[in-house]
Amino acid sequence: MAGIVGYGVHFPIYRIRVEEIAKVWNEDAEAIKNGLNIKEKTVPGRDEDAATIAVEAARRAVRHAGINAKEIGAVYVGSESHPYAVKPTAATVIEAIDAGNNVMAADLEFACKAGTAGVQMAMGLVDSNMVKYGMAIGSDTSQGRPGDALEYTASAGGAAFIIGKEKGKVIADILKTVSYTTDTPDFWRREGASFPSHGGRFTGEPAYFKHITNATKLLLEETGMKPADFTYAIFHQPNGKFPVNVSKQLGFTEKQIEHGLLTPIIGNTYSGASLLGLAATLDVAKAGDRILVTSFGSGAGSDSFAIEVTDSIEAARGRTTKVKDLIGRNKVYIDYATYLKNRDTIKMK
Repeated sequence: MAGIVGYGVHFPIYRIRVEEIAKVWNEDAEAIKNGLNIKEKTVPGRDEDAATIAVEAARRAVRHAGINAKEIGAVYVGSESHPYAVKPTAATVIEAIDAGNNVMAADLEFACKAGTAGVQMAMGLVDSNMVKYGMAIGSDTSQGRPGDALEYTASAGGAAFIIGKEKGKVIADILKTVSYTTDTPDFWRREGASFPSHGGRFTGEPAYFKHITNATKLLLEETGMKPADFTYAIFHQPNGKFPVNVSKQLGFTEKQIEHGLLTPIIGNTYSGASLLGLAATLDVAKAGDRILVTSFGSGAGSDSFAIEVTDSIEAARGRTTKVKDLIGRNKVYIDYATYLKNRDTIKMK
């Protein structure tokens, strides 16, 4: 049975508060904070992109797993903001972690669920004995048009997960995964466009809630489990309100989702969001705990996972910094002009 062997995360140190953005557009900051359940978000530095974030997360994942990177036989990087249209981010990661050259690799795109799609691909390769370990990464420096509602949430960060099945190495078994996919035009960005567009009336019910709900229900049906069988749950978090609402609709409690709900303090990291929530939850989980994870990607689809923590998780503690400790470390708050410069919205050439 394929499972999680190790994980690592990375965030930029830069932050911008909701008040700073709202001030520029003469909007009510308190109404936005309450409406979206968000206080601030991460912002990439001038020299940070989805590749550098993926590399840092991957390095931490290798340390946490306690393995030789050359044992990794596949690397998949999911992102909406790969730095190159034609040049794989995965190749950069492989070189940076010294994984060697005999590695299957690809960049993935499926809006915010490309990272969990990578987990499923790595599971298949591990289960079929094609590779010993596979790495799946969700990393983004997500975009939001100035003045658009997305500007308050679109942030930067990423998480890397190493999948394997060696006894004594697996810290959490992946018991089951399912997916639910439709052609729903809720969010898109055409080739060459700097910012995404979104169909407001599709964003909630026909997109996020429909896919999260159907994927989760399918997982529960196929495993014979119910919400009360899980200690924790993580749902994709485009803002701080949607995951709270969908968890209630599905019968989960706020206590079950609180550890993985990071958007209120870091924003929506797109492909990294669900995986970052899972990493933060694994930081506090104990052997025997069950975790449900359901991602969402616009366009649209959801991947859902049933995960059970093993005894091996205790041996892995302390090999890498906890997610919430990293979030709180060395924060640097910036103004709106610096934010535009860092996001390359102000064109320098």
